[in-house]
Parts: sequence; C-alpha cells; structure tokens
Amino acid sequence: MSVNSHKSAPALRLPGGLDWPALVQRDRKDDSERAYRVLVADLVGLTSGVDGAPDASEFATHLALRGAAFHDCRRASSAELSALLEQSLPAGLHFFYQPNLSREDELLAVTAQGQFDAVMVAATVIPAQARFCEGAVRIGAGTGNMGSDSWGGAEGARAEGASTAPLMNTPSFNSRATAQMLFKALLRIRPNLDVDELYERVQARTFDTGKNLGDFPTEKLEGQRIGVLGFGNIGREVAKLARAFGMRVAVYARPSQQRWVESEGFEYCASVIDAAYAADVLTPHLGLGPMTAEGFANAGIVNAQVLSVLAPDAVLINYDRGELVDVAALNDALSSKHLAFAAIDADVFLSGEDQSCSGPLVPYLALLDRHADRLQLLPHAAADTDHRSRCAGARQAADQLIAAICYRCVANLKGETPAGYENLGAHTLPGVGSVGADAIAALAGNSVVLADLREQVEVLTRWLGAVDAPAGDSELVRHGIEAANRITTQLATLGLLGPARDL
Repeated sequence: MSVNSHKSAPALRLPGGLDWPALVQRDRKDDSERAYRVLVADLVGLTSGVDGAPDASEFATHLALRGAAFHDCRRASSAELSALLEQSLPAGLHFFYQPNLSREDELLAVTAQGQFDAVMVAATVIPAQARFCEGAVRIGAGTGNMGSDSWGGAEGARAEGASTAPLMNTPSFNSRATAQMLFKALLRIRPNLDVDELYERVQARTFDTGKNLGDFPTEKLEGQRIGVLGFGNIGREVAKLARAFGMRVAVYARPSQQRWVESEGFEYCASVIDAAYAADVLTPHLGLGPMTAEGFANAGIVNAQVLSVLAPDAVLINYDRGELVDVAALNDALSSKHLAFAAIDADVFLSGEDQSCSGPLVPYLALLDRHADRLQLLPHAAADTDHRSRCAGARQAADQLIAAICYRCVANLKGETPAGYENLGAHTLPGVGSVGADAIAALAGNSVVLADLREQVEVLTRWLGAVDAPAGDSELVRHGIEAANRITTQLATLGLLGPARDL
C-alpha cells in the first residue's frame, strides 16, 4: 500500500494526536514520484518480541496503516545501510529502522550527505553536520539532543536564508512516566522508615511491636514542601502527584503561568530561590533553555545559593537534564550534610575500545566515591523506559513527519514556523499539559457528557445559593458535594483541567 493512497487509509487517530481523517482530506504537497527516506535512530518499542529483541511490530503496523513502508535495519552495519540507501525505491515514505546508531561517526557516515530526508529519535544526539531536508521529530519533550543545522540546532532557530526543515517533538507522552519514576526515587528515602531492617528483624523474630516501634520514628510526606521548577507537562504532573501525597507544592514558572498555577491550588513563586526556600524536596523541570554565548540558558540554575536555602536534610531529584545542576555546589551540599540525598537521571554514552564515557551524567560520576550512599545516578532512563509511552510517542512522531512531508503541516513545532508550512499547534495527551481547542471540541461533540455537566452545575449552583441559609437542606448539601466531585472528575477525564493555551 503506497503512502500516496492516504485518501482511503483507515480513520486512525491517536489519543491527543493529529486529526488524521481531517488531515488526509487536504491537498498533497509532496512529490508523488519521489521516495522519501526517514531514519528512525532509536527504539520504538521496549518489550521483547518473539526473537528476544525489543519489539517494533506495533510501530511497523502503524506505518502500514498510514501507507508507509518499514525497513528493519537493526542488524545492518553503516556500510550495509549506505548500500541499501543507494538502491532504487518505490515512490512514497520509507522508514529505515536502525536504533543502534548512536555515536557521531556512525550517524555522520549515513547522514552527512543528506542520505535521509528526515529523522526521528529519542535520546540519540544528532550532530550539527547531519543533513535532513524535510525535518525531524524528537520522541519526548526536550530537543537538546537535536543539534543538526538543518533546522537551526536544538531550539529550531533557523537563520534567515537557511534550510526550512522543521524541528518537532512529542510532548506529554512520557510526562506521567517521568513523574512516577521521580516519586519512585523519592519514596525510596521519604518517608524514611527503614522497611528493610524491619523486615529482617521480623524474619529473625527479634521485633516486638509493643517494645520496639519507638526505635523507628519517621515523617510522612504530607505537609512537606516540594519546590517544582517549571510548569510544563512534566512539572505539572509532578505537582499533581505531590498534592495527592498531601505535600505543599510551590511552583516556579513564568509570570504568564501564575494564574494557571494558582488556579490549580499550587503556590506560585516568581523566582527559583522562592520555590526552593525551606523546601524539603526540590525538582527542576525547566529543560536546557535556549542556547546563548555562554551555553544553555538554564545550565547550572540549581546552584549553591539555591541549594543553601533548602530545608535541612532536603532531597534533590533532577530527572530533567543533568546540566541544570551545578555539580560542584551539589558536592558541597552533600559534604556538609545540608542535602540528605540526590537522584540524577541524565544521558551517558560509551564509545571507543576503552568504552570511555561522555554525556551530562559524567561530571556526577566523580562524586560517587564520596557520596555513593546518598547519590543515585541513572542513565536518563526515567522518561524513556515505559513501553506504552515509547510506542505512543513513536507513532505520534511518525504521524508528524508524514504530515510535514506530505501536507506541509507541522505540530508541536520548535521555533518559528518555516516558510511554506502551516502550524497545527500543540497536540498532547488528554489531561497532560495545557487545554487546547481539541479538548473543547471533544466536549462540544459529546452531547451526553455535556448534558450531564450542565445538570451537575445546576445542582452545585442551587447548593451554593442556599449554603448560607439558616436551616440547610442536608439532601441538597449531599447532592451539591456529589455534583462538585462529578464535575471535577468529568473535566479531568476530558482533559479540561490545566492551563489553557491559545484557543
């Protein structure tokens, strides 16, 4: 089935994804005689298939439904891949799957001359010299690893007269996975009940509940303060989980987000210092920010001053980008015992015969000798190891590339809209991130839910109108509280709670 037969393709739409049935009704703008080559340089599925390798069948099936071809090149060397690219291919879109490409020399061997038209990756770093005339999608939120000059580097900052290749991402697909993994790290040490020792003593029959419980005082998370730096998709998910644990949530965000932070019941902080002040837990979710002459704007934003204002015995969890923390300041805070524990999740790569390390996790490795018992280092696994999130993000990435190539439509774009493209705006999963026109349209198109919401609002209004009456109607009170619960639940299910983006 050729990609040129999209008009008859199944009306498949991903949750929170592009409106594919509407998209394929547009006029095609690609070359019907051309074979477009797309490099997939990261895993698109993480559970094992029948061959014991990570299963890519879900992604391959999705491409078939879209009319695109899937070429499994997992076992191909760079030379074999180059030879394959030189072969004549039928017109349409061809996705070449080679997730083992990782080192710069491997990538440039098959991309420096523009052998591929587009690329989709997750963690793989795309060097500046790699050429992709039709653009790229990063599976995930940040684009710090997308360094190609084809779209102007990690922020899609295309210079005047440069290539119009768009840079896109797939925000929200791994936001909840990241937030949950962050709490996995936090719950390892807070509340600080030593369950391992308790278990061992129970096994050894040496624990008496009546006599020994007093030896294990602990503190619950409820009431503790967590400073969340950033109110993007992941930051907001962390804030919501923290509230579920009864924590006091302080959020540092842009001034334009203050109304949305406060509307969800969180404390708004105008500076990083304000959010960190007296916080028992600090977690950044700001991304690297734009590149400046001195480097990324947010590099080292968690510095000595920020760490010094945390509550004694605080916890730092950085599951965003390794560069956000000043490693020397972290060492000092751990050495002074002002900081009780730190968990860092950042990229690390091995190369050469000596398997030398590179990547933003490397500076932290030097701290292990001194702080191994209070420092947990992960290889940027929190956001990228959930199979369903990776599959959904990969499908969305493929859709965005097909839309860009075939219809000159871009979604989740980084930077300004390139000439000749139409910007479809942000597309995220329901309930993750900001509320957009797609969520409003879904509500407007569901007459049953809309009628129920209106009925519940009327009940809530009657209760609120009578709540200060001398003799309250207990049945009305019960119905009013039930209505409030139902309204909140319905709005959350529909993805209508959160910041509102431009509608």
